[in-house]
Amino acid sequence: MNPVNNRRQNYTAKTMAVACILGILMGLSLAGCKEEKPKTVVGFSQMVNNTPWRTTQTNSIKQEAAKRAAKFELIVTDAQDQTAKQVADVNDLIARKVNAIFLAPREFDALAPALQAAKQAQIPVFLIDRTAAGKAGEDYVAFLGSDFISQGANAARWLVAETGAKANIVELTGTPGSSVARDRSQGFNEQVKTRPNMKVIASETADFSRERAQQVMADIIKSKGKQITAVYAHNDQMALGAIEALKAAGMQPGKDVRIISIDGERAALEAIIKGEMNATIESSPRFGPLAFDTLERYLNKIRVPTKIPVEDRLFDKNNAKEFVNTAY
Repeated sequence: MNPVNNRRQNYTAKTMAVACILGILMGLSLAGCKEEKPKTVVGFSQMVNNTPWRTTQTNSIKQEAAKRAAKFELIVTDAQDQTAKQVADVNDLIARKVNAIFLAPREFDALAPALQAAKQAQIPVFLIDRTAAGKAGEDYVAFLGSDFISQGANAARWLVAETGAKANIVELTGTPGSSVARDRSQGFNEQVKTRPNMKVIASETADFSRERAQQVMADIIKSKGKQITAVYAHNDQMALGAIEALKAAGMQPGKDVRIISIDGERAALEAIIKGEMNATIESSPRFGPLAFDTLERYLNKIRVPTKIPVEDRLFDKNNAKEFVNTAY
């Protein structure tokens, strides 16, 4: 055999082998690159984290993001109960070029500029548990949450049945300017005004705060005293504050004064079991699974309704023990 040809054949074989190995390595590298898809970055603008309801909501969002960590990265902000800071928080998320925003608005009208900024940046916004000024499907994708008007109406219907449609009611309202306070008041009062012996004798804001509600209720007791036969609070924390004020005044909450509120937190169910509170309407804070399911549908170009309702239950002496251990 010609030595030159032999050397050429060996060289060709080695070259082909090296080429094959490089091709395989490149193929594996390219395959690896294909698997590493960029994560969807989601911003969650929380209005505050100072109540069991809000902290449970934030934790629910975080926990669901952790379960889907292969696809999503989460950035959480806390507006610390300041509307101006929440607007700034949303603007910061926009500047960080997040792919989507979950927004729990502190106020209805004041968050409109933040929605418009996100719209201009083409970042989809999903409103969580509260609405804000704007048009669904245009200024934001969808609202996920309870029907607050129905919650207020259901509270009134329960109180009508419980008192035989005769009561002098103290209404403790939530944050002024928020959609939830507006709607829970509207739903309740629309029902009450049709019953001549159901009267709201005092309506004061306690800003969804337990401490504030205790102070406000104490002041109302000084002026109205034993005229008061019922309390309707826009959330459980305010109802619990009212209970303390009533006890301090020598009145029996749950007996002398019927108490109904909204949220369904564990402390409220425990108060019902103790007989110091009568009922609470559920308003679940566990939005994590629903929020991320909705976002995934949107990203996959599956039609998303502009309003996604959350079903609520009523807890009273008949079922509080059954659900207390699963409440937040």
